Amino acid sequence: METIKNERKEFWQLLLRLALPIAFQHLLVNSLTFIDTLFMSQLGDVVLSASGMATQWNWLMNMISFGLCSGAALFIAQYWGARRLDDIRRIYSVAFVTALAVSVLFAAGAMLFSPQIISAFNRNADVVNAGSVYLSAVAWSYPATVMTSIQGTVLRSTEKVKLPMFVSCISVFCNIVLDYALIFGKLGLPAMGIRGAAVATAVSAWIGYLVLICVSLYQKNMIIIPLKTLFCFDFSDFKRFMSRAFPVVLNEFMWGFGTVCTNAIFANTGYENYAACTILRTVESLCLILFIGLNDGGAVIVGKTIGEGMLDKAYRSAKRLVVTVPLISVCIGAFAIIFKENVIYLFNMSGNITHTTVAIAGTLITIYALELGFRNIPYTLVCAVFRSGGDSVTGAKYDLICLWCLAIPSAFAAAFWLKLPFPVVFLLCYLVEDVPKSIMCIKHFVSRKWIKPVSAKTE
Repeated sequence: METIKNERKEFWQLLLRLALPIAFQHLLVNSLTFIDTLFMSQLGDVVLSASGMATQWNWLMNMISFGLCSGAALFIAQYWGARRLDDIRRIYSVAFVTALAVSVLFAAGAMLFSPQIISAFNRNADVVNAGSVYLSAVAWSYPATVMTSIQGTVLRSTEKVKLPMFVSCISVFCNIVLDYALIFGKLGLPAMGIRGAAVATAVSAWIGYLVLICVSLYQKNMIIIPLKTLFCFDFSDFKRFMSRAFPVVLNEFMWGFGTVCTNAIFANTGYENYAACTILRTVESLCLILFIGLNDGGAVIVGKTIGEGMLDKAYRSAKRLVVTVPLISVCIGAFAIIFKENVIYLFNMSGNITHTTVAIAGTLITIYALELGFRNIPYTLVCAVFRSGGDSVTGAKYDLICLWCLAIPSAFAAAFWLKLPFPVVFLLCYLVEDVPKSIMCIKHFVSRKWIKPVSAKTE
């Protein structure tokens, strides 16, 4: 009993030490999204909706990047527990080069085909023009964003969480100042409107990346390795990485693409509906801050413990995480409902947002807040527990079945065949995805079949 008590104390101390800096980093990043959206809401529904649609391309790239980061973290946390540093460097180089290639492809697509990408969401000429302007400019940020994400993952997975947080502070500060200056023409800079928001994002992303590299060179930390080692790796390393990471990447890409398809359905019901969704997504990103920190920190603990060969202890740590996150979600959801009117008011201080958009946004926030605790059950199990345990296939299967076979067809039928009110379409989309997925994830967790060490010497 005393051993379990000490183990519990050790878990919470380590989780808070890892989770709080990660959560603070995401607070900075998501507060930037909040401020970005807040600034652009002053320009009206069309610009707000257009920026939200343009961000979907960025979202899809980020999902692939997140998949590569999750795949890398799966290996690195366990290798860190086993102190296999050379293996960490090899996995890092594979993930870095792969993610960089993806970012270049997405940047090229955004620059060359921005009108076609925006048209997939809404064919209103004003929306397409504004969204194209934003997308073609913000694409310059993609390589810096992805490289920062991969290298930040390496640092966090080796329990170095302060530098990624510091880099986020720098990027966010630069972005806020440049947003204010370039959108509205302040500080002696020209007023560029929606293009100014995109330029601010690109410039601040590269500033943050340069800070990360400069500080890392001074510290000589894990992300600083010879360029020859970083860009040249054996095919066997790539094959080993993709054997576990590919299901995660496929999961995130298909889930991200499915989310884009869902948002396309939402956007085609009317740009006011999607403007309300853009406000909701901003609130959602703020609500998730603490859970991202808890799940990322928990994933490091579970993965490291499995790498050390203590499988029962890893299961108990995962169980604590699985119980804690949904309980905290209920509290966060309550705060979202209590303060939703205040948040929506911030987006409509200029009076340029229509009453319809404001009303729908309030309803969507309420739906999301009430469902948050339930939605975070599969999120924690798939992203934090199963992947860190070495099982990257099961979560992907549950995610894709529930999204593509249940949520997307239900949303399409409800929106265009049954022509239900938009908030009902939104609620139905959430419920038909989350309910069955939660049940399947809980059953798999209890079975312990997700514990699959990747750091075995036989590998």
